Amino acid sequence: MPIRLGAPELIIVLVIVIIIFGVGRLPEIGGAVGKAIREFREASTGTRDEVDEVKEPDDTPEEKVDA
Repeated sequence: MPIRLGAPELIIVLVIVIIIFGVGRLPEIGGAVGKAIREFREASTGTRDEVDEVKEPDDTPEEKVDA
């Protein structure tokens, strides 16, 4: 179930973050969040690639048996 956030919800979240952490730490927090998202995407891409490798059939020809 995807989370749908509209403009009002994002503004409320941003105001709460500013109140809690202050304006000075926002770049630091943004960088940390960006780094975490990047690492998550890299990990999920790596996992997806591994699954695709397992799903692909072998390139070796199989012997045909006439029945």
